[in-house]
Amino acid sequence: MSSLYRRLFIALFLSLSLAAGRCDDEEAPAAEGAIALPSGKSIEWLDVRTDTAGVEGATARFRFIDKSLKPGEDRSEDMQTLCDTFALERVAGMVPAPRQIVIMLADRPVPFGEADPEAVQLFEAYRLENAACIWEMF
Repeated sequence: MSSLYRRLFIALFLSLSLAAGRCDDEEAPAAEGAIALPSGKSIEWLDVRTDTAGVEGATARFRFIDKSLKPGEDRSEDMQTLCDTFALERVAGMVPAPRQIVIMLADRPVPFGEADPEAVQLFEAYRLENAACIWEMF
């Protein structure tokens, strides 16, 4: 692909993403506030990261902060709820449409793609099927 076509493709992709109200580095709006979960815990939305469609399709990664998160906690019910309610509402209209949603809980903000050995982080992946989140084993 020539440089000109590549730049046009990127510009088109970015404009479509922005027109849909989404971008690769969408931060949580300040008004979002605390989110109550089935476990009784309260978390905050950090951001959502999306990528372009690959072999398996696009992925939307929703990142949340729970300062009370402890190593080894089973938060699978909370994470399923976040996918079923919070994430599904926000992926409608994303361009390209995600085929997978990843939910991440962390005890502190960690820059995307960076390692922090001190941070507690949990990840769960879900495929979208018939407008439902279906858990997938990593």
